[in-house]
Amino acid sequence: MTEELKGIFRKYDFPKRDENSSVEIEDIQMHLKFDLPEDYVFYVENYLGIDQFIGAEFIKLWSLEEIIDANLEYHIFEKLPQTLAIGTNGSGEFIGIEFEDNNGIKIILSPFMDLNTQYHVEIGNSFTDFLVRLDNGIEWFS
Repeated sequence: MTEELKGIFRKYDFPKRDENSSVEIEDIQMHLKFDLPEDYVFYVENYLGIDQFIGAEFIKLWSLEEIIDANLEYHIFEKLPQTLAIGTNGSGEFIGIEFEDNNGIKIILSPFMDLNTQYHVEIGNSFTDFLVRLDNGIEWFS
């Protein structure tokens, strides 16, 4: 994993996981047609969820144990089959990973109300890029 990503985890005191999760990455991937990106897998396997500001934006990232239930509860798997919600901004929008047909991904912000890809706003071209942008003070909406 990149030192840049580990540096952000240290700087913002991301809580480290001290025991293995009862949920496996494979459990999440059963609901998806895609493999989760390596940087995100590293995060959920080694850290717990967070609930804090990074730069100007508030983020709540779910822990490995919360992801499946949250995506089922909000009907993400059903309505947005190429998207995995991974958290929220605490203001009615979710943070997600959108899987593109060319095996690319982007991190998006989208409203919980209208589950439609037309409302997805790109906030990173990888999980690492998303956190680096936040750390650099880049706001989602200017």
